[in-house]
Amino acid sequence: MTRVLGIETSCDETAAAVVDDGTAIRSSVVSSQVDLHARYGGVVPELASRAHVELIGSVVARALADAGTDLAGLDAIAAVHGPGLAGALIVGVSAAKALALVAGKPYVGVHHHEAHLYAARLEDPTLCPPLVTLVVSGGHTMIVGVGTDGAYRPVGATVDDAAGEAFDKVARLLDLGYPGGPEIERVARDGDPAAILFPRPMLHDGADFSFSGLKTAVVHHRRDHPEVPVADVAASFQAAVVEVCTVKLLRAAAATGADTVVLAGGVAANAALREAVTAGAAAAGLRAVLPARGLCTDNAAMVAAAGAFRLAADGPTALDDGVAPGLRLPDRSAGW
Repeated sequence: MTRVLGIETSCDETAAAVVDDGTAIRSSVVSSQVDLHARYGGVVPELASRAHVELIGSVVARALADAGTDLAGLDAIAAVHGPGLAGALIVGVSAAKALALVAGKPYVGVHHHEAHLYAARLEDPTLCPPLVTLVVSGGHTMIVGVGTDGAYRPVGATVDDAAGEAFDKVARLLDLGYPGGPEIERVARDGDPAAILFPRPMLHDGADFSFSGLKTAVVHHRRDHPEVPVADVAASFQAAVVEVCTVKLLRAAAATGADTVVLAGGVAANAALREAVTAGAAAAGLRAVLPARGLCTDNAAMVAAAGAFRLAADGPTALDDGVAPGLRLPDRSAGW
């Protein structure tokens, strides 16, 4: 058995978790900073970093206690080293390295996007490739093909705004709260998704995404038609994002020969997206795996899961390895 402590501080969630063999969650603790940043309508990097410093010790201690273990009972300590906010990443990586040194355990640096790929395995340890995962969040929107033995290949990515970023910006435009995703989803329940035919950017143009033009279309429509109910605008905007994401995910599955589609990332908690992917996959004869909402948003269990695999595949990460705020997901296509 391999027991890994995972630490996640890439943005505004201070999280720690203990996972056995990359699949069994022993504990998972997440301390959210939503209330701290809500007044600013978005994450303030300096405030996020300071909050991580204040919270990391207690969050790790609770994760260990909830798992019924201590540092001596671990086999490795993993932390996200990129991408993310530089100051926030430094807090988590520094804590992981310090704990690794104290306990004499290996340190493993984990790519944030790769961690999202392992969230579904925590939900279903029997999950087998080939599969295609849509990682959709506030900072990232991408499709990744996952093969055997940890092989994966980025298939498409956003060329501008991420879907979650677009949700946040449209929510601000509509004078809704933060974070924008849950607020748009809440208001959209009372709206008509067919009320406004917003554009579906790049819908028929490869596997990449673009949401900047959609956001601009909402701005122009709101300016020209202020009488339209906010609920209809929210529902129509959400419908456009959901359609683009679903169509491109299913198309990528067909192109790669995968028989399973997976959702990951914070926006994967959106009910409309989950319903559309489930229905679309069923119609195409594909299996859809949708992790619980708590595993979609940033958490440390997925970091520990990815850390266990990365330790087995590559060994420990050097302690002088730093953080990489702009780290890109590598192409590990061998075996795909």
